[in-house]
Amino acid sequence: MVGGGPGSFIGKIHTKSAQLDSQIELVCGAFDVDPANSKLQGKEYYLDPSRAYDTFQEMISKEKDLPEGRRMDFLSITTPNHVHFEPARLALENGFHVVSDKPLTNNTEDARKLVRLVEETGLVFAVTHAYTGYPMVKEAKEIIRSGRLGKIRKVVSEYPQGWLSTPLENTGHMQASWRLDPAMSGKSNCMGDIGTHALNLCEYITGLKVTQVCADISIMVEGRKLDDDGNVLVRFDNAARGIIYASQISAGEENGLKIRVYGEKGGLEWIQVEPNTLIVKWLDKPIEHIRPGNPWCSDLAKYNTRFPAGHPEGLIEAFGNIYRNVATCIQHRLEGKEPPAEALDFPTVYDGLRGMQFIDSVIASAESENKWTKFLE
Repeated sequence: MVGGGPGSFIGKIHTKSAQLDSQIELVCGAFDVDPANSKLQGKEYYLDPSRAYDTFQEMISKEKDLPEGRRMDFLSITTPNHVHFEPARLALENGFHVVSDKPLTNNTEDARKLVRLVEETGLVFAVTHAYTGYPMVKEAKEIIRSGRLGKIRKVVSEYPQGWLSTPLENTGHMQASWRLDPAMSGKSNCMGDIGTHALNLCEYITGLKVTQVCADISIMVEGRKLDDDGNVLVRFDNAARGIIYASQISAGEENGLKIRVYGEKGGLEWIQVEPNTLIVKWLDKPIEHIRPGNPWCSDLAKYNTRFPAGHPEGLIEAFGNIYRNVATCIQHRLEGKEPPAEALDFPTVYDGLRGMQFIDSVIASAESENKWTKFLE
């Protein structure tokens, strides 16, 4: 692991999720820019002290020299945005698979470099757009893929939060400070941090691609250098229309990710704060409420469900599904086998690139006088 040192929120999510299915063991880490903190975090994880490294460069170099079966198999990146690219690049160049938090990089140029490296090496690369790991998100994807809703006409993907309604970054709040610093976060805060999730969710569930955007990107709290609110009209490659919006100044909201998809025959709705229910609405019959663990769920949803019906699954399990699928793919490679198709269902480096292109597109649209901007690929 790179990152996830003392005080890290996302690092704990990754470690708990990775170990959920007992297929992955944390064996080494460069957890913090301060070597002392890295050693401290390694001690908390009961690691061999010699494998709590001072830097990720040292870790990758020394792990590569260890014999197969002892060295790490893949690298998990849980750092702020500006420290995603270099560990990923170095890991790929030295033969290690990668799981990276999102967004993929700080800019699209670096994202394309990682795509090329993945294509050259053939290594596994996952991006933790974790909301795609929920069983009912998988179910929504399968319902649309089956054609039961008919041609998709309308998609609304929204992600409101309220935690940046005040200038929290001026109080020393670590999570706010780096996200609103262009040197660490890139050209966008809100649309990069959570807008990319909203994009990824709607493209994953529908199988459609955004082709044009009309964006209004705003800084609502005075003095900030990066956006805290964004509203984007979108057009899809099947002529469907949609709205993708993200906000971190929606006072009172917690983590309100929600998606609605409407086809010719019906629609569906999924809300992240109640992730175990998928609502399906029909023109000619009653509303359905679908929950995981039931026999009528799709095979893909069943594959990603751990508990019997009526037992809630949450964010750790959704993250865990990505890690489990990555582990399954790596294990099958080690054994010279093809992994099951269900195990290949996780966000990849290409999804990460789409996220960076989305950021470029909405920022370009917001700065343009034109009504519509082509999705920048």
